[in-house]
Amino acid sequence: MKALNSIDPRLPADPRPERVWYTSYGSNVDLERLAFYIRGGRPPGSARSYPGCRDPRMPSRTVPVELTGALYFATESPVWGGGRAFYDPQAEGRVLACAHLVSTEQFCDIAAQEMYREPGASLDLGEVLTHGRAVMGEGRYETLVCAGQVNGLPVLTFTAPWGMNDVHWNPPSASYVRFLAGGLLAAGAWDADAVASYVAACPGATGHWSEQAVTDLLRVGPYDL
Repeated sequence: MKALNSIDPRLPADPRPERVWYTSYGSNVDLERLAFYIRGGRPPGSARSYPGCRDPRMPSRTVPVELTGALYFATESPVWGGGRAFYDPQAEGRVLACAHLVSTEQFCDIAAQEMYREPGASLDLGEVLTHGRAVMGEGRYETLVCAGQVNGLPVLTFTAPWGMNDVHWNPPSASYVRFLAGGLLAAGAWDADAVASYVAACPGATGHWSEQAVTDLLRVGPYDL
């Protein structure tokens, strides 16, 4: 098993880093899925095409990390059907995630696509790097969060502006769970039992996805559902 990379909770000193850790806790923990945000294209079975990043290179490193907070599923995804993963850094718990080392430009382009914006413009990261949080809009992935640093580089992600208990939870679809669980398993820090237990216990999944059901999904390919 791979060792987890510890996150230093202190905010990074460099206000204009050239590289950041884009930290995914949803379907983009899976590198194959993340590739469509970076290189562009339409994933098999998806109704949405992604323009990709200006720089199409894949992350130079991907490491497993755990964020302080909680993951929950809410809203209705037009791509997946069912709930999407969101991160509440104020809640108690831990979030299993993958930190992808990318350029700051690539992070901005990935974030723009998640915000349903066109990539190509730099986001102002000054506020999130200084205060740990920046609300860029009212949309469901338009709030940036800096969870600290790894090797001196910021650990950045995005989530909704609301908290976990402010919205109705919604179970995720099988295909979404497969990418999420499969990506975490491939990260190498958690075994199948740990991943299944974690996903099944997340609000929105609890009572709908059992540990056994998540384990069964890990036995099939992500595009076979």
